[in-house]
This record gives sequence, structure tokens and C-alpha cells, in this order.
Amino acid sequence: MNQNNPILGFLPIIIVFLIFYFLLIRPMQKKQKELREFLRNLKKGDKIITTGGIYGTIIALEDDTVVLKISENTKIRIARSAISGLQPGVEKEEI
Repeated sequence: MNQNNPILGFLPIIIVFLIFYFLLIRPMQKKQKELREFLRNLKKGDKIITTGGIYGTIIALEDDTVVLKISENTKIRIARSAISGLQPGVEKEEI
């Protein structure tokens, strides 16, 4: 009588999970960690772009919000989570 090992039956599922982990899940976690670190290290004077496409310069920082100057006499308050990154062509200064 030939009996199959039950672990061999789950091997394809395990291999597919490992492929998903290394190709999808792990890179996403790394990117989220980098974004959290970026948002934590924002400082006054940084030129950023929001997820809505608004370009501005940070003039004040609070716990969960940021005040942006978007033109000479226009300031807005946004959530930190609404910041998508630095303006294109602007490099973040090293701390």
C-alpha cells in the first residue's frame, strides 16, 4: 500500500503563499514603513504634495495635522496622512 505524506499535499499551497509573501506582502510592508518614517520626519519648510495633488510648503506641524502655505495669502490645514511625498525635483535634506 502506498500512502502519501500529508505535508506533500500542502506543499503547493505553501509555495504559493511564500511567492505571494516575497513578491507582494513584504514589499508593501517595507513601503508603508518608509512612508510612516517620512511622515514622522517632516519639518517646517519642506515642500510637499498631497494625495489630492495640492503643492505646498509646510509652515506648522501638529500631532496629526500640518499647515501648508499654498500661495502668498492662502494656508490650509491637512491631515499628515494626506501627504503623499515631496514635490518632484525637491530632495529632502538629511537630518
